[in-house]
Amino acid sequence: MVTTGELQYYRELKAELPPGIFDLLKIPGLGPKKVRVLYDALGIESIGELEYACKENRLINLPGFGKKTQDNILKGIAHIRSHEGLFLIHEAESMALPLLKDLQHCPDIKEVSVAGSLRRRKEVIKDIDLLASSIQEKKVMDYFVSLPQVTDIIGKGATKASIRIRGGIAVDMRVVSPEQYPYALHHFTGSKEHNTKMRHIAKSMGFKMNEYGLFQEDGKLISCKDEEELFNRLGMAYIPPELREDMGEIETALENRLPNLVEAEDLKGLFHFHSRYSDGSNSIRELAEEVRREGYSYMGISDHSRSAYYAGGLKEEDILRQIEEVDALNHIFSNFYIFKGIESDILPDGSLDYEDVILKLLDFVIISVHSQFRMDRESMTARIIKAMDNPYVTILGHPTGRLLLSRDEYEADMEQILEKAAEKGIILEINANPHRLDLDWRWIKKAREMDIRFMINPDAHNLSQIAYTSFGIAMARKDWCTREDIVNCMDADSMAEFLKNNLHN
Repeated sequence: MVTTGELQYYRELKAELPPGIFDLLKIPGLGPKKVRVLYDALGIESIGELEYACKENRLINLPGFGKKTQDNILKGIAHIRSHEGLFLIHEAESMALPLLKDLQHCPDIKEVSVAGSLRRRKEVIKDIDLLASSIQEKKVMDYFVSLPQVTDIIGKGATKASIRIRGGIAVDMRVVSPEQYPYALHHFTGSKEHNTKMRHIAKSMGFKMNEYGLFQEDGKLISCKDEEELFNRLGMAYIPPELREDMGEIETALENRLPNLVEAEDLKGLFHFHSRYSDGSNSIRELAEEVRREGYSYMGISDHSRSAYYAGGLKEEDILRQIEEVDALNHIFSNFYIFKGIESDILPDGSLDYEDVILKLLDFVIISVHSQFRMDRESMTARIIKAMDNPYVTILGHPTGRLLLSRDEYEADMEQILEKAAEKGIILEINANPHRLDLDWRWIKKAREMDIRFMINPDAHNLSQIAYTSFGIAMARKDWCTREDIVNCMDADSMAEFLKNNLHN
């Protein structure tokens, strides 16, 4: 395997099974054992065959299945079908940035940018939109479709081309003149709803607005050197791309009341790290050194609790050993501090994984649901609210439990949960892992109105995942958060005081 990059034995094993059978493992609740039963007993080799078998009730009497399992499989298939052709933001970005870099090397391109939903920082992306300015449109189009990432040319015209690249995502590229670029960048960034309202505002002022320009009634172009000047010409403050969803940003910009959105440099520290004590890949020291290299002044370690046996959850003696190690590291580091915490499972009855005598030893406690996601709405809500009543709880981790494109939010009354967070002063996590991005940015607005504060955390299990933080910042910006809304914009001393004052809420 080292010399060839392949393994003959593996190829032979894989060849024994039809390729479509591996798609069945994408369905929530179907593991290898159940897939094997379906293959051996019913000869099912694809999702389509499984769906047909479910609709014929063939799984009801199958050992280890039954009607409930069959119904859940049908729901899982519907979920997969509804998300086909979609990509998580980090996947889309990892494919878009090399394209952008290659296009920046094209001598005929003056300016180039990502547009569309990726520029607006939506958490799920259908395709990549690129915009360039040039007076040599044909040369740019030829350059674009000949890039090494291209696997398929879907269409190519004088100023627009559509391709598919390695990784499977579609990419649309448009070329406009340098004079048209600011207007086109705004238009192709979207959203559709934002653009519709912007055109309505322009019309009410006696202007015509489209992707080619902002025009007076006589058709004369109103010159704008960039997007900011375009907004200013319409009497608005500049609206950052993340906000362009027609959720009040235009009206607020007209009143010059848009907030100063949180920036990456505002964050002073990060919480929610998993080390080798549980299911992380690095030691606490390795994590701390990397976080410090990234320019932060503190971090919070929070390995899994004992109920998360699958993730090597910590027994009580492990917590005591970790506390000693963190205290020793804090004596070694200068201008950097490690806060001691745990990510405690919320058990089905709403209790936590440890007695208060253990929790009181920690600087902070994150509580999260990691099991039994299919509880009914009332039971799940009661479960989370009971856990939030524990006086040692600091943060509610990934509050809705969603896994983007894989698992929907669990059934829970978020209104009640937000009310409890406001009452108890509990921080809501904006989990920056691109598979989660939870709390959903659509809920953040409601929470902000209730004076709830947030913490942007990478939920990092290795050093590379610290970079996930940028996606959490994007979600916070997308729902208008300022640095005052995000508690880890505090410096280390302020954070220590904050945790001390809020530990026994």
